[in-house]
Amino acid sequence: MKKIVLLSPAHPLRGGIAAFTERFAMELQQEGFEVIIYSFSLQYPGFLFPGTTQFSSDPAPPGLTIRSCVNSVNPLNWLKIGLELCRLRPDLIVPRYWLPFMGPSLGTILRLARGNGHTKVVAIADNVLPHEKRLGDRLFTRWFVSACDAFVVMSQSVLDDLRIFTQKSAACIPHPIYDNYGEHSPREAALAQLGLPSENKYLLFFGFIRDYKGLDLLLEAMADERIRRMDLKLIVAGEYYGNREKYEAQIRSLGIENQLVMRTDYIPNEQVRHYFGAADLVVQPYRTATQSGISQMAYHFEKPMVVTDVGGLAEIVPHGEAGYVVPVDAKSIADAIVDFFENDRTAAFSEGVAEGKKRFSWKAMVEGVMKLAKSSKT
Repeated sequence: MKKIVLLSPAHPLRGGIAAFTERFAMELQQEGFEVIIYSFSLQYPGFLFPGTTQFSSDPAPPGLTIRSCVNSVNPLNWLKIGLELCRLRPDLIVPRYWLPFMGPSLGTILRLARGNGHTKVVAIADNVLPHEKRLGDRLFTRWFVSACDAFVVMSQSVLDDLRIFTQKSAACIPHPIYDNYGEHSPREAALAQLGLPSENKYLLFFGFIRDYKGLDLLLEAMADERIRRMDLKLIVAGEYYGNREKYEAQIRSLGIENQLVMRTDYIPNEQVRHYFGAADLVVQPYRTATQSGISQMAYHFEKPMVVTDVGGLAEIVPHGEAGYVVPVDAKSIADAIVDFFENDRTAAFSEGVAEGKKRFSWKAMVEGVMKLAKSSKT
């Protein structure tokens, strides 16, 4: 098995899935595989995309072959790409599935591509059922799932969802470390880059702001009187993908403006390391989750975390070792933050993160996909 097609977002599309695809492709190439990424020329119609732009201003990753050619809403394009992949005869196609909206296009392309009787399909599924549900989710997911030979999931909760649709082979492999955002940025240098004073301690909420990520709970925790008395600020770093006015009204209502550093534009790749370098503690107050790339960024930069006990987050962050796993409520989040700083747990938890990151390797992801491919029947 030598020729692999990744059917997944990649540059110039932006976001965690594109970053994963590019890093995974690099690992496959290092292992000796020939890799082509088939990305999207149109990923989402405007009504499904709440941000300002789907495209990154970062330079293209070097050494990768990326074809931006898949149109998620044009059935004639699905026919063209499917037949093209059928003729290309890759040994393996690895599609990425994160949203049922992609089910019709990806499922159709894969059916046509497998018509050569040679190509196998091992999907990487971030979600099987989405955080934000819409009409048709199960129908679209069933169409996609039935076009695949096997699956990689990155949390037990996604595996449970997958079993609603199929009993085909599947492996649960943890999300690898995001090590493609540069080296660690020392605290003082990071703060200087961000224009922040060094006398404060900093929490970090990082990533696109969507309602399921629970920023409202963290804002409520910042209003806790114990936290108000601390020399502590919350950096909110990421673009609004939800109701900006709702959050701004909450901030005014709580009177916590002076406790926040709001950086709510898209964060370019070269700036990521500075935000994590500045942070003492990364907080993921999610209301729902499967797994999170933010945890894997925190592991790379060796930052302790507070995560809520939803989806697979507790599988990734051992409570009391790499950080805290807490119930989904503002007081529990505040309790963890207060414990971290009042009991000076930085050294112990940072050591736990550094040890724990050894579990999450790109090589393990490659080996897991290859094992599923070799055991699957065409």
